[in-house]
This record gives sequence, C-alpha cells and structure tokens, in this order.
Amino acid sequence: MEKNKPIIVVLGPTASGKTELAVSLARFIQGEIISADSRQIYRGLSIGTGKDLDVYQNGGVPVKYHLIDILDVGEPYSVAHFQFDALKAIEKVEAMGQQVIICGGTGLYLDALL
Repeated sequence: MEKNKPIIVVLGPTASGKTELAVSLARFIQGEIISADSRQIYRGLSIGTGKDLDVYQNGGVPVKYHLIDILDVGEPYSVAHFQFDALKAIEKVEAMGQQVIICGGTGLYLDALL
C-alpha cells in the first residue's frame, strides 16, 4: 500500500448504518476501522452506544477495529487523548499495509483528528 493514502471517513448519527457500511468497505478494500466515538471507548457501555461488535466478526472475514472498549467507565479521556491514540492507530494500520477507515459520530474527535 502506498504511503499517505487518503483516509476514508464514515460519519453520521447513531443508528444510521455507519458500522455496517465501514465493515463492508473494510472487507472489500482490506481496511481496519478506527472508532471516532466518544462513548465506544468505554467497556460496559454497549447499550445505547451502537458498538455492534458482532458486525465486525459475522458475515465474512473478521475486521480489525481500534479504540473500542479501551477504558473502564470513569477513566478520564479527552480529545487530546483521542488524537494521540488515533494517530498511533493510523500509523499501525498503515504499517500493516491496510486502509484506514475512521468511523464515528463524535464531531469534536473528527475535527481534532482531521
């Protein structure tokens, strides 16, 4: 994969089909998904956050994802933490020769990253 390939962003409100679209795309173009959702980072907050973790595993080759279920509820996390973690994840995905797909609906996170 070429260096500095454009990053694909799937953005929209909760329950709009972002995850299914991003996973289908990742399977088609050999990508990995980096979540840009301020709630999905927390373990135990599956109800109401639309994690849909089964979508990543079912229906074909499992798709790797990043920045989901990385913290316990109550642990502090800011947009600066997200920037750092997302940039690390982007570097890791690109180093593996995979396409980066950012998927989420937290506009502040997306603004800070892009």
